[in-house]
Amino acid sequence: KYNADYDLSAKEGADTLAYIALLEEKLLPALLHTFWIEAENYCRVTKPWFASRIAFPLSLYLPGKMSREALNRIMLTKGGPPLYSLTEVEAQIYRDAKECLNLLSKRLGTSQFFFGDTPTTLDAFMFGFLAPIYKVCFPRVHLQEHLKQLPNLCRFCDDILTSYFRLTVSGHSPAGQDTADANLQKLTQLVNKESNLIEKMDDNLRKSPQHPPRKLKTLKLAAGGEESSPMSRLSP
Repeated sequence: KYNADYDLSAKEGADTLAYIALLEEKLLPALLHTFWIEAENYCRVTKPWFASRIAFPLSLYLPGKMSREALNRIMLTKGGPPLYSLTEVEAQIYRDAKECLNLLSKRLGTSQFFFGDTPTTLDAFMFGFLAPIYKVCFPRVHLQEHLKQLPNLCRFCDDILTSYFRLTVSGHSPAGQDTADANLQKLTQLVNKESNLIEKMDDNLRKSPQHPPRKLKTLKLAAGGEESSPMSRLSP
């Protein structure tokens, strides 16, 4: 069983596709707006974060390009009649997103995951959409405030972070930097051992009787004091 949806029934599989379509239709536009179009969030969080992880000079160009693409996508999919202005579109996509969160909260209820006690594809999609809204510290938090009013969705994110990413609710590793330093030290020791082993094998190979060291032939000097080459010896 290598498929997260292996144990789902046909109805649950159909529900998975329906909820994923709901996320992409109702929640994704608000997520794009929160990260890429909301001016204060973009200037203070999204752009600096992405620019710091992209090589120069692409760091000067790509964040702005991604912001423009997000705006074009929202206006193309949500900007039809009767919504013409960006302000009207913004209001609508946030209404849709809040309704979507309410529906998901009602569907999850008190369960740990959406289909039983183990995560499925739908849980992975849900976490991918909800965790950035829940955890990123934005200056403008329209959607984040609404999400934090739904405690079961917040618990859902915290449980996955704790169980599968080994993070506490505060977002830090339980062992902290000490664990990272210890792992780095172990890796360094392993690399050093492998390097020493390779050096020993190389020394043994050079000292092996099957591979005696090759002696370089010395070239005799001609009368003029220059090295005689094979071609010069063939000349009359």
